[in-house]
Amino acid sequence: MTRHAPVICVALGVERRALRGAATAVLRVGMGPRRAAGAFDASGALGGRPVLVAGVGGGLGPGVRPGDLVVATEVRGPDGSVRQCPSAPLLAAELRRLGLVVHLGPIASQRRVAGQAARRRLAASGALAVDTESAWLAPTQTPFAVVRAIVDTADAPLLRPGTAARGIRALAALRRAVPALDAWAAATGEREVRLANPRSFCAGVERAIDVVDRALERFGAPVYVRRQIVHNTHVVRDLEGRGAVFVEEVDEVPPGSVLVFAAHGVSPAVRAEAEARGLRVVDATCPLVTKVHTEVRRHSSRAATVLLIGHADHEEVEGTLGEAPADVVVVEDVAAAARVVPRDAGNVAYAMQTTLAVDEATEIADVLRSRFPEIQAPKSDDICYATTNRQRAVRDIAADCDLMLVVGSANSSNSVRLVEVARREGVRATLVDHAADVGLSMLAGVRRIGVTAGASAPPTLVDELVDCLSGLGPLTVAEPAADPEVLRFTLPKEVS
Repeated sequence: MTRHAPVICVALGVERRALRGAATAVLRVGMGPRRAAGAFDASGALGGRPVLVAGVGGGLGPGVRPGDLVVATEVRGPDGSVRQCPSAPLLAAELRRLGLVVHLGPIASQRRVAGQAARRRLAASGALAVDTESAWLAPTQTPFAVVRAIVDTADAPLLRPGTAARGIRALAALRRAVPALDAWAAATGEREVRLANPRSFCAGVERAIDVVDRALERFGAPVYVRRQIVHNTHVVRDLEGRGAVFVEEVDEVPPGSVLVFAAHGVSPAVRAEAEARGLRVVDATCPLVTKVHTEVRRHSSRAATVLLIGHADHEEVEGTLGEAPADVVVVEDVAAAARVVPRDAGNVAYAMQTTLAVDEATEIADVLRSRFPEIQAPKSDDICYATTNRQRAVRDIAADCDLMLVVGSANSSNSVRLVEVARREGVRATLVDHAADVGLSMLAGVRRIGVTAGASAPPTLVDELVDCLSGLGPLTVAEPAADPEVLRFTLPKEVS
């Protein structure tokens, strides 16, 4: 990891005392730009050490209150210079986990304590806090972070009664922040990121999102969507911002409205209810899910029992089961496969949820085939190509990683399966909805990190995560070569 131990820089003795429990070295540099710059120069740019500037500061942005913390996404100098702080989202999240009120945004460094006019100008520029040291303590190459505990704001000026009480509140917040500051320091260092290839969006997810976009363009807002269009909180939030309204059931949609069925598919009963309400339906069901529905209907037509390998509470399984409720039995694991009793052991078929872990699904299918030698298998794999490819990509890199980060939402089956696949390969793995979910403590001592994303997770989330990691030290990013995924699905006629 890093050759140089990190240092926390403070201006005042009271700030150093507030941080006296820190495991990281705390250096008092003095108040103001001249002293800060002098200390920086005299130490040879602090010896090339990662620098975390901590202490009190003035609040600028709306909603920033005394006792709050501001974590700098960038530090703006009075000469127009800007020093980025890429690890800021990780540090801010660590502070929030301690129960502190944290704001994330630019901090402006000024040559003197800012008056009211200067504060208005800086606030208008988007800065959330102001200080007189950070810009002069910023190294050019090593990790850099700034945390300011707010003492005064425009509504509570520095030279007014109550400053002492506000100062005590700010210093108390700084004291509570110590574990997070230490965690940031411990996480700094040189490391490698290995990107799984492929990762993120698949053709079915891209199609589903495009369906909602096109529906909004063609019919205007609101466009209603039954359940989450794909299982990712960021995708859903983005579409909500553009006018999509997500509902749990069809009866929540006003008669005559436009309704999109999500990528996971729905049962015939849901389709019938939508028709009865006079809804204008646009079907975004993934074609690979539709294939499984078709298989179930085919087997049901010959009175076969269909053993559906999958998770009973998943929306895809609910929709598939609805094709033939009397003929489908959900088989969730090997134990269920060993005890399931079809009505006719000689007339049995099986199908699979498309987002399962390939190795586990194969193990369940093997048990069914051994018990029912005449069982009919799918004509082609039910587990979709994207699920298979992403699981293979994880296995390809897992052995070379100390930690695997899987970007995806907790309700995303394919994302959860990627975590399970990585763990079966013997690597520590965790699911993160976005970069802020990465605890700094899990990065301490970790040199090689694998990063992938579920098929429903936007690729921008991976980019943001890698950018945050780059703020902790020199970062090498490697990505194995792989054949590109070229499959594309046509859009429904209603929006094509």
